[in-house]
Amino acid sequence: MSDQRGACAMLGAVETRSVSPVFVGRAGELTALTEALSRATAGEPQALLVSGEAGVGKTRLVEEFLDAAREAGAVVALGGCVELGADGLPFAPFSTALRALRRRLPEELTAAADGHEGELARLLPELGEPGGPDPNDEDATARLFELTVRLLERLATDRTLVLVLEDLHWADTSTRHLLTYLLRTLRRGRIVVVATYRADDIHRRHPLRPLLAELDRMRTLRRIELSRFTRTEVRRQLTGILAAEPAPGLVDEIFDRSDGNAFFVEELVASRTCGDGTGPLSDSLRDLLLVRVEALPEDAQRVVRIVAEGGSTVEHGLLAAVSRLSEDELIEALRAAVGANILLAVPDGDGYRFRHSLVREAVSDDLLPGERSRLNRRYAEALETDPGLVRPDERATRLATYWYHAHDPAKALPAVLDASVATRKRHAYAEQLRLLERAMELWEEAPAEVRAGLRPMDYAEAYPPCGCDPETTPLRHLDLLAEAAVAARLCGERERALKIGKMALRLLDGEGENDPLRAAWFWTEQARLQSNLGRGDGWAEISRAQELVKGLPPSAVHAVVLAGAAGWGMLRKPGPDSLVAAERAVEYARLVKAEATELNARLTLGTIMAAAGDPDAGLAEMHAVRERTTALGQFSEAARAHTNLTSSLESLGRSAEAVELAAAGIELARTRGLVDAAAWIRGNKAESLYSLGRWDEARAEAELLLSSATSTKPRGSAHLRLAQVALARGETATGIRHLDEARAVYGTRDPVPQYTLPLTGIDMVAAVAEGRLADIRAQAASVADAGFPPGTHRYGWPLVLTAVTAEADSRGLPAAEEGRPEALAVIRRCVRSLATPAPVWAAHALQVAEELARAEGRETAARWAEVVEAWTPLDRPYPLARARHRLADALLVEGGRREEAAALLRQAHATAAALGARPLREDVELLAARARITLAADPAPGTPEPEPEADAFGLTPREQDVLRLVAAGRTNRQIAEELFISPKTASVHVSNILAKLGVSGRGEAAALAHRLHLLDTPR
Repeated sequence: MSDQRGACAMLGAVETRSVSPVFVGRAGELTALTEALSRATAGEPQALLVSGEAGVGKTRLVEEFLDAAREAGAVVALGGCVELGADGLPFAPFSTALRALRRRLPEELTAAADGHEGELARLLPELGEPGGPDPNDEDATARLFELTVRLLERLATDRTLVLVLEDLHWADTSTRHLLTYLLRTLRRGRIVVVATYRADDIHRRHPLRPLLAELDRMRTLRRIELSRFTRTEVRRQLTGILAAEPAPGLVDEIFDRSDGNAFFVEELVASRTCGDGTGPLSDSLRDLLLVRVEALPEDAQRVVRIVAEGGSTVEHGLLAAVSRLSEDELIEALRAAVGANILLAVPDGDGYRFRHSLVREAVSDDLLPGERSRLNRRYAEALETDPGLVRPDERATRLATYWYHAHDPAKALPAVLDASVATRKRHAYAEQLRLLERAMELWEEAPAEVRAGLRPMDYAEAYPPCGCDPETTPLRHLDLLAEAAVAARLCGERERALKIGKMALRLLDGEGENDPLRAAWFWTEQARLQSNLGRGDGWAEISRAQELVKGLPPSAVHAVVLAGAAGWGMLRKPGPDSLVAAERAVEYARLVKAEATELNARLTLGTIMAAAGDPDAGLAEMHAVRERTTALGQFSEAARAHTNLTSSLESLGRSAEAVELAAAGIELARTRGLVDAAAWIRGNKAESLYSLGRWDEARAEAELLLSSATSTKPRGSAHLRLAQVALARGETATGIRHLDEARAVYGTRDPVPQYTLPLTGIDMVAAVAEGRLADIRAQAASVADAGFPPGTHRYGWPLVLTAVTAEADSRGLPAAEEGRPEALAVIRRCVRSLATPAPVWAAHALQVAEELARAEGRETAARWAEVVEAWTPLDRPYPLARARHRLADALLVEGGRREEAAALLRQAHATAAALGARPLREDVELLAARARITLAADPAPGTPEPEPEADAFGLTPREQDVLRLVAAGRTNRQIAEELFISPKTASVHVSNILAKLGVSGRGEAAALAHRLHLLDTPR
């Protein structure tokens, strides 16, 4: 290897021609990059995307920027996406960049990766053997991404780091996903991320296009688009290349023929040197690019053709083996190719690449089909003979690609399968899927004896083993489909996973042998995918799987099916059947010693128990699972335990405990790279913070959740919490916008009570703000008809309280009288079906009962005092303030306890002001004004009460008369007749009233007047 590196280093110093030593143009673009470097050095991470057509000068711009960065003391790491046939090497640019960092900062990188070497080895094999959690863990990829971002942030703590990723148009799916994650989550560190791509390659169906659309939505990313050179810039470029001022005619000719493309300018100058630059532009660009290649000596041309088919970079040893030239002949050929500026020695490596990919593509396209196949075969044979010719992490993928393009199915199929296993171990599931699909393509073409010699690779999750000796049992096509289905799900291609599952089930239906276990496994996968895709709830698929395993001996598949049924019931129909399913899942998992499935089922069991009336036992079971999974290193399941525990604690009114446990769970998830799990826990934390009246914290958590969640449901939870805070603070438009976002996220095909009930409840709050009583009644009736499954009281009680409060506030409105008895009957039906397993829900029940009494005109201060007493010890400031407001109102109506009412109003007002609950604050202030009570805390003795006003809103006596008639449902003409004024004057009064009350319509004005007793005699 040292001799090869020496050869590369020697050739790297060979003088090349046709590249201008003068950096032309791009002053604005270079300034943008250097300014980003300055901001990053100050501690603000930067991200830039450089685009332009092939040959326009992206690489030269980046090189100039990197030179400036090095001079400023920054550490530079450069990685390029690799084009290897039709396949990209997974994570290739990140692996290359991390290697560069390891060479430059060996001790620092080792310290930054400490404790996570096994996981990070999937990107940087030099850290050791890849290890860590179960590769089937759905959070594995997200964890790897999070650890990578944290590694870069740690390295950029004490130094400025410049990470450049070139040629994104060739990026593999895993690289695209990692880059998206990096740019979305990078929050701290002195780091600049620069990525480049060819704009002219991005056709409508190019896989990079969705990534570019997503990056465009990121405010933190800056795009730099390179245009072609002007005539003046081409003249300056020619001056640099020729080391002399070019003739005006030459400038005109080159500018016209190159159209301002910097690389084409160089090629045209070079082609003139080769004696072919005076004729008209060739019919194809390829002919122009091949001019200098065809001017090389024969051996050099041969080497160039070999390099063109070997990939983006070809190692010196591999090139020597494939070319079959002597060392001297190879060096001489390479010297000619490098001297002609066609090939470059790779810096910090032992190989060669084309100076520009356009030339490589032209040379590759010029190969004959048989020539291309022969070269790929020779590459594959050389690599099989000496696997050490390439890096271990690239070996399997490159060998598979070479054999595939050699058109040898007998060799290609085993190589492709080996490569699929290697990519799976790196969590590169998208690349694994592509390789498995290639294996399915080759399956029928490969000879039967080759297929018979293949052995099972790595059983997909609980996919059942063959039941016989795996050393002698051949791999089946069905096994390939199982691996592909899991790979597709794990890389996010759920539609493809669903199609693969359907293909497998058709195959099983058509096979002569009966294989219920494998069929059940595929049906369980289909159930999960149906739910994830929003196509349905997945119950039909789970039922089919249950039927298939019925009566069979216990197996891992059996346990997974039962655990799936229990999990489905926990979310959608918690109750006795779900409890039994969870218990059976635990039993079967224990029988077959599938501890991971057992712990999953136990967590489900504990959650159902806590919701079904046995909270102590349920919480104990969940805590036990949390401790065991943490001890086993099953951190994904441990994080799920934190999610379910915090949710159950909130359901029991133990919000402070939930917040504390959530903080621990988020820290666990963060340190283990479990981004999605952290999002679920954070959603629960935001909910509990809202309950505790810590609304600013709740909103901050929800906003952080929106920016970090990778799954849809946590984002829906974030929107729901933001809507709840906004509506409670009187920000109606913002609240409704977040409600619409949450509704879109949750969809309608799989109604899960833990999403639909709070969505409905908060939607009813929005309807209250807009005075839509009919909508509130319709929603309450719909919920009552659907019922409240066990454990959903936490959503049911607030919903019912909103509905009954709306009825009480609208009492006396003529427009609200029709349908009121039915609406109150619906509310009573809801109350009868809701449990009160904790004091917080008992307080809700008391308040609902008294709001019902208020809606029917029979409320009493004594019963409102009981409501206040129930809320006082519960650390629920908002509902307590609302109850105090209602009690004060009742006391003022009954009379005789004015000082007590004043104290209650001051307490409620202080809480509303602290929370920012504007609607409640205004209600309190208006009631106090009507009662002429001072809201200042501890008013000095002898402070006079406020003087009576015509009205707290400044309504004149005539406007109060008009408002009474508006509240009674009168039209402007009827008002005019009753008050002996003209209809026009009545209309003016109504407009003034609406403006003073700050409402948009007569219905809202009437509702506000009744709720605030604006038409009562002042007390």
